[in-house]
Amino acid sequence: MSKVVKRQVYYFDEPGEENTRWVIEAVSQRLEIGGIRKVIVASTSGKTAVEFARSLKGKAELVCVSESPYRREWGEEWPCLKEEFRRELEKLGVAIVDKAPYLFHSSVLEAARWPDVFPERLVKETLSSFGQGMKVAVEVALTAVSCGYVTPCEDVIGVGGSGKGADTAVILRATYPASLFDKDAAKRLEIREVIAMPISKKWWD
Repeated sequence: MSKVVKRQVYYFDEPGEENTRWVIEAVSQRLEIGGIRKVIVASTSGKTAVEFARSLKGKAELVCVSESPYRREWGEEWPCLKEEFRRELEKLGVAIVDKAPYLFHSSVLEAARWPDVFPERLVKETLSSFGQGMKVAVEVALTAVSCGYVTPCEDVIGVGGSGKGADTAVILRATYPASLFDKDAAKRLEIREVIAMPISKKWWD
């Protein structure tokens, strides 16, 4: 007979950075239950990662994943991690990833001169139907595996947001991007628990 586990989930009416403190609270409570030792936080400037690191100190290992250099192709500045936040993150023992590529923008067809649909885009858009924060939470966890900060097939908490701050947190079995649809089911991505998520979604073209 299947075992029933009751867990509290935080749902927000709208996505956005105003949910950050609630996501921190939800993640903190889930860590107290046990079974998870790493939290992967998406943070452009480092501010959100610092907020998590301060609040979760001693409860988990943290990895801060910032923006990719490819951001410059969209007319945005890079690097994005602010020096004061970098210093504090390093002081708090947080691992920093800020030079890795965007996993869902890594296809050779991303900026091709002819329109096409490629696997990375399909995965990205599917995850975005759960919210931009969900797409980001998964992406940063996969990035952490690719960069050697998370053991493949380890259960971690991924945290993402919709532009700024955090509005989504999930427990997932992190893996390499190349193993998303692996022949071996034990190596595939699995989203195991939703900890926090906005009900309304935000979309970018």
